[in-house]
Amino acid sequence: MNVLRQVMMMVTAVGLFGASAVSNVSAAPEFVNGLALDGAMLDRSGGTDANTGRVGYFSDLYYDAKRNQWYGLSDRGPGGGSLDYQTRVQRFRLKVDKKTGAISGFKILKTILFKDEFGNPFNGLAPTPPSVLGIAFDPEGFVVDPRNGHFYVSDEYGPSLYEFDRKGRRVRSFVTPANLIPRNAAGMPNYTGDSGNTAGKRSNRGVEGLAISPDGNYVYAMLQSAMLDEGGSNGVCLRLVKFSTATGTAVAQYAYQLEGSSQGRGVSGLLAINDHEFLVLERNNRGIGVGATLAPPNKKLFRIDIAGATDFSSPAPSFPASACPSGKVTKQPVPFLDLTTNTLPELGNKVPEKWEGLAIGPRLKDGSYVLVVGTDNDYSVTQNASGTQFDVYVRVSDADPWATSIQCPLGHTTGCFTTADAADGVINETFDLPMDGSYKLLPGVLHAYKVSASDLGDYVRPMAHQKGRDREASLELDDEDDQEADDDRDDK
Repeated sequence: MNVLRQVMMMVTAVGLFGASAVSNVSAAPEFVNGLALDGAMLDRSGGTDANTGRVGYFSDLYYDAKRNQWYGLSDRGPGGGSLDYQTRVQRFRLKVDKKTGAISGFKILKTILFKDEFGNPFNGLAPTPPSVLGIAFDPEGFVVDPRNGHFYVSDEYGPSLYEFDRKGRRVRSFVTPANLIPRNAAGMPNYTGDSGNTAGKRSNRGVEGLAISPDGNYVYAMLQSAMLDEGGSNGVCLRLVKFSTATGTAVAQYAYQLEGSSQGRGVSGLLAINDHEFLVLERNNRGIGVGATLAPPNKKLFRIDIAGATDFSSPAPSFPASACPSGKVTKQPVPFLDLTTNTLPELGNKVPEKWEGLAIGPRLKDGSYVLVVGTDNDYSVTQNASGTQFDVYVRVSDADPWATSIQCPLGHTTGCFTTADAADGVINETFDLPMDGSYKLLPGVLHAYKVSASDLGDYVRPMAHQKGRDREASLELDDEDDQEADDDRDDK
């Protein structure tokens, strides 16, 4: 390793909104800028409130280089699985400065609702009965097949993996490996919660990370954390499942080891660098968010390699809780990127809780790439034990946003109360929010990083097998996409 590379390993570059600081990241991604997106923004579904049209932002991000299109995936909705919500993905515009990598001009172009083969909308409601998935859907991971433009979307309830056409209609369900299905001792599935379950994925801890191989032949789905029979909340070893897009079945299961199991740690994102290397987004549940504790935030990207890793497909023995067995994927011990290093003044220079989406965007003029990372803001909505919903407002200029975060009746700024006041279940005092705009709904956040080709290593886009390595060509769009592309050009 040369001297320049060693220096780059020790320094985090100055970004537009960040300050230089010593960092232990192994690569040298340069923070360029960030966007704080309005928590009240509505999508293009025609909905007018939090439960019908408010943007849930980025449970995942994807950049389709072949079509020059960005996607932001929303999850099961503001009700946390207790209210009716039509699940969806947003196609959006994001302007990228080809010289600097700076991002701007976020605009939703199209809202695509997910439907089953018969046209029935997929719903964020938890499965009823608990043993049948039906149209229950909690989407968390999203990629685009480079060959036909179809969507692959992962689900937390199952955990499931589905293929959708470009209009959002399901065309195929992949076969979930039996050892991943949440179930009781008799083998009966329970997709709604952990009550009575002894094995399989934990509730709300299904497939979070999703990536696709450059040739489109494989989709990789990563559980958020350890399964019930592999340590549960105390486990540090989780499964990365390799699916064949030709057969719709799993062909391998690999072991990935977390840094630890405390503070709700888990995997929130997965991005393919090539056919055997990936970036993994690993985080805890600290930071600015709906009901989150502020500190200490821990949000990192790690580079991993599955080459030579052992296939632990069922019926192999369960992973131990304390550590992965020999043969786990190779994980670089020094993070590729520490997401807590750079912050935005729009968030009071504090770290968001739920970093969940990551995507490699366009190649820049100097040969580097823009890496975009995004947050899930949970629609800036929470609910109490009886299911009543509240908007969540934060004044980020305060020393402790957790102590001063405010809950207000949904759609109102009157009759509000502090989160701290409601911690014991008793609201002692209500008040109206000031009209000076100091309190805001939680924004969705995007960060842009400039990453050199050498830092990415052997990066191959999911289109190189057809159009040549890193050639960003466009396919012929369907009529609807073509019209929206014209609208987008007019808007520019």
